[in-house]
Amino acid sequence: MKQEKELVDVIIAGIQEKKGSQIVVADLNGIEGTICRYFVVCQGNSPAQVEAITESVAEMARKQLGEKPAHVVGLENAQWVAMDYTDVMVHVFLPDVREYYDLEHLWYDAQLKYIEDLD
Repeated sequence: MKQEKELVDVIIAGIQEKKGSQIVVADLNGIEGTICRYFVVCQGNSPAQVEAITESVAEMARKQLGEKPAHVVGLENAQWVAMDYTDVMVHVFLPDVREYYDLEHLWYDAQLKYIEDLD
């Protein structure tokens, strides 16, 4: 549990490092039938920024915690990249794609934590 929270914190730092915005952490602990314990959702303003955020998260998680994602999908067009850290899923979106899928509201009973944007 502590390790997952550490990973979430490192992921947030990786997102902020590349000016990712509107970060939301959905805590799915205690909800039946979820595929992981945490969803971290954010956005970048261009495919290049989405890619940079993804690389930053992967590098920081690897360097600080020795964690590597089991899967990364969506880099081909970088409109929605999903990174699977088993108990933590990271989703990096372009704004319109994020709005369309509205992932953070899939679990109405999840606890949502909104992280303030860095300037």
